[in-house]
Amino acid sequence: MSACTSRYERALELRLVALTQAGLPLVDDPWGWLAEQLQLSRDATLELLQRLQAEGAIRRIAAVPNHYRLGYRFNGMTVWDVDDEHMPRLGQLIGAQPFVSHCYRRPRREQWRYNLFAMVHGRSAMEIDSYREHLRYLLGQACRADEMLVSSRILKKTGLRLHAQQH
Repeated sequence: MSACTSRYERALELRLVALTQAGLPLVDDPWGWLAEQLQLSRDATLELLQRLQAEGAIRRIAAVPNHYRLGYRFNGMTVWDVDDEHMPRLGQLIGAQPFVSHCYRRPRREQWRYNLFAMVHGRSAMEIDSYREHLRYLLGQACRADEMLVSSRILKKTGLRLHAQQH
C-alpha cells in the first residue's frame, strides 16, 4: 500500500483487504457489493483495486476453483530440466495445456536441476501419469529429465489475513 496515502485512504485500503481476504461473495455483481460495503461508487472501487494492483499490494484478482470438489482429486507437480534456450516457447506451450493449472520457470539449484514446474490435475493417478507423458512428448529433445512430486495431503491455501488490532 502506498506510503503517500492519507489516513482515510489507508483505512479504506485495510477495509478492502478485510472484506476480500476470504474471497469475494458469489453474487451477480461482486464489484458493486464491494463498493456498497466501502461506501464508494463502483468506479471508485475499481480504481482503488487497480491502484493497489499497480502498486503491487494486490498481485491478482482471480477465481480459485476447488478442484477437489470438481472431481479432480489427483494432482502432481511435474518438474522438468529443460534447455534454457527453449524455455520461452516451451514454457508457454506447457502452461497452455488445459490440465495444467499453473506453470513456472524457476532457477536451478546446486542439488536441484529442474527449471520448469507445471501442476497437473486429473481424476485418477493414471490420468495424471498420461498428462505427464503428453508434456514429455511436447518438450521433446529439449527435456533432459523430469519427475513428478505427488501431494501426500491437502493443504489449505489462504492469502493474506489481517487481524484486528487489540487495544
